[in-house]
Amino acid sequence: MVDRSRRAKGGSVLEELGHHGDAEVAPGLVDLAVNVRRDPMPDWLSGPILASLSGLAAYPDPGPATAAIAARHRRPPEEVLLTAGAAQGFVLLAQALRGARCPVVVHPQFTEPEAALRSAGHDVRRVILTGDFRLGSAPVPDEADLVFIGNPTNPTSVLHPAAEIAALAAAGRVLVVDEAFADSAHRDGLDREPESLAERRDLPGLVVVRSLTKTWGLAGLRVGYLLGPAELIARCRAVQPLWPVSTPALAAAEACASPVAVATEREIAARLADERGYLVRRLRALPGVTVPGEPESAFVLVTMDGADKLRLALREAGFAVRRGDTFPGLGADYVRVAVRDTATTDRFADALGGLLERG
Repeated sequence: MVDRSRRAKGGSVLEELGHHGDAEVAPGLVDLAVNVRRDPMPDWLSGPILASLSGLAAYPDPGPATAAIAARHRRPPEEVLLTAGAAQGFVLLAQALRGARCPVVVHPQFTEPEAALRSAGHDVRRVILTGDFRLGSAPVPDEADLVFIGNPTNPTSVLHPAAEIAALAAAGRVLVVDEAFADSAHRDGLDREPESLAERRDLPGLVVVRSLTKTWGLAGLRVGYLLGPAELIARCRAVQPLWPVSTPALAAAEACASPVAVATEREIAARLADERGYLVRRLRALPGVTVPGEPESAFVLVTMDGADKLRLALREAGFAVRRGDTFPGLGADYVRVAVRDTATTDRFADALGGLLERG
């Protein structure tokens, strides 16, 4: 399904796209709306961040962090651009690629890519995936010369096969893959991120967007990066503000590219897979609750009749979940739930079950 609509029910498109999970959170609520891990920061990460504070009189130097990230993803440094969060990466791409004739965003997905495109004046075309939200349920138009897709996809938690994403690359097209949650995915027996394209340098026009926000709890520090062909990275750098990434954020980026960080990510992803499986089983045991497909990230999409009203009732019960109706392709019967520890899942599932019983 292709949708060219510019307005959403109840407000402008940009108002709809600008809603994020943090808006659901309030003091006293259990936060299941924001997909940021909240565990204590390891010493190998907090130490460099704290040490960097002594150097704040100097302008930030992205060189060491850029080199570390390039080494992690087996790329030359000119194919890496540090950004003030992944969200800035979308803005830079939208600005640098203003000449795109047919920009396409594959939905449902994170709303900032489309918001950035629209703010830069692009006439955005939406491709809406349906059913289990897998590629193939709606084709990407051949004429699309700029395509944005998430993998794993927020909010559906779908992890598309790398081969299917790679098949979207084509000469004359820029393919932007949002891998903000790539380090949350896990497959038994695999010691690397499944289905990631971060190391692929052979695909024409491929740009991978990465974030350090989610796994390492760095939302307030604002640090992410782009990976792509040197020419495209240079075009994005040309529209980036001077010194966009702070010295503490650069220290974090360098630490998070280290071998110990990569190994720890895999351990965290394995634990997350167990906790996600438990959440899915608890939710699917509730009457009238559907979890589409097989979630593979740090959150689970849920659909049920009256989810919009249940979301408000859950707030009264002490839980914040992310509304689904501001994601293009979803509606009021969807909510997104972050994966937490099993004890929190039990409390949440019990509360939701009680609300469903009461009708």
